[in-house]
Amino acid sequence: MFEMKTKIRVAIAVTFGMAVLLAQGQADSAGRSILKGAAVEYLYPEQVTVVAGRPSTVAFHFRIAPGLHINSHTPREDYLIPTTFSIPEGAGVRLEEASYPAGTEMTLPIDPSTKLNVYTGEFAIQVRIVAAAGNHLVEAKLRFQACDKSACMPPKTIPVAIDVIGK
Repeated sequence: MFEMKTKIRVAIAVTFGMAVLLAQGQADSAGRSILKGAAVEYLYPEQVTVVAGRPSTVAFHFRIAPGLHINSHTPREDYLIPTTFSIPEGAGVRLEEASYPAGTEMTLPIDPSTKLNVYTGEFAIQVRIVAAAGNHLVEAKLRFQACDKSACMPPKTIPVAIDVIGK
């Protein structure tokens, strides 16, 4: 009888332990995409050479983590945070214009009647910049709001570090 109770306790402990580990794994993988890992990653370029004083077009490439989306530059609703790219003043490089890709239409299971305009996977923003002569270490910024199918993170701004050489 003692042996049977011990086996049952061990079985319950193992089952409980596995359930806890499984739940933590699901929480981690769900949480990692929303809370711990980078929702959006800047890919390239790291350095560009442009003609000083003249407008030049540069494509900045980004990747959104799997399972997430971000609002496009032109979301359908005013309350949604648009994706924006900026270069700070005084960087030796001026942003003249940014051209954003068209978003993809998406609906969420919670509200299939509402269509969102979002970016997923990889995307590029084409910008026209004018650089002064010289080497400029620029920390541009990408502002976005990342979401999964059931929740959104607070808006975030990430650095987009680039070395711009004006010749």
